[in-house]
Amino acid sequence: MTALVIAEHDNQSLKPATLNTITAALACSSDVLVLVAGHSCEAVAKAAAQIQGVKKVIHVESEAFAHGLAEQMASQVLALAHGCSHILFAATASGKNIAPRVAALLDVAQISDITKVENADTFERPIYAGNAIATVQSTDKVKVITVRTTGFDAAPLGGQASIESVSATLVAQASQFMGSEIAKNDRPELTAAKVIVSGGRALGSAEKFNEVITPLADKLGAALGASRAAVDAGYAPNDWQVGQTGKIVAPQLYIACGISGAIQHLAGVSSSKVIVVVNKDPEAPIFELADFGVIGDLFNVVPQATKGILARKS
Repeated sequence: MTALVIAEHDNQSLKPATLNTITAALACSSDVLVLVAGHSCEAVAKAAAQIQGVKKVIHVESEAFAHGLAEQMASQVLALAHGCSHILFAATASGKNIAPRVAALLDVAQISDITKVENADTFERPIYAGNAIATVQSTDKVKVITVRTTGFDAAPLGGQASIESVSATLVAQASQFMGSEIAKNDRPELTAAKVIVSGGRALGSAEKFNEVITPLADKLGAALGASRAAVDAGYAPNDWQVGQTGKIVAPQLYIACGISGAIQHLAGVSSSKVIVVVNKDPEAPIFELADFGVIGDLFNVVPQATKGILARKS
């Protein structure tokens, strides 16, 4: 059995989610290959070769892969699928875009958001917004899987895999990259951040969100997050949304301020190492998940905490 992991990258560096996906692949098979398809991405291929457990890196160069368009990526994966028992993607926006196409072309059922590998054909995945865990078994010859990266540790470095360059397998373009507008942010990306400070609808406005939450995040070097209710109310941008309907996170420290704890939000943060909650409602559901809780007015508690950090640093 051979497991093929589709590396996620920006043509310059490997995304951390790939390391967690490789760990999941190693639980499926000891024979793990990594596909690095991109444009001028030699550095990414070399980085993938240094991951422990990887037997071989397949490096495919083409300008058609520069932006990871799903049609072209699916075509390349399909060309390499022969002889593979498992094809794994990180359960990210990119992975969820490509995996269904691959599964459809192979005429197999996709297995989504796995959090555990029991054996080569049996997996666990959350259902009902994380309130239940389903054990699923696949009889398909090829298992096409998306991996919830918070369920697996990152594979360590120290490997010495070989790198094989192969020709690109392309299709007539069904889509064309027209451009992108990427917001620049000095903060850590939510899914890779070690510390996250999130605000909820209780903040009352975008101005209060920035006034109360941002200084604490600044002092902690944290990423900023928000509940779905806060995003819907316009207090924070869409890409800050944390939860199953936004981004699933697993930081070392998650601080939730004024968030009551909808089911989908709790499911998206439950893998955090330490959860600190600030809320004036002692019955808020999020307290059930908290390691530490402060019952109080966030407009008093959070600024005091920020000042306390300043005092200790000085």
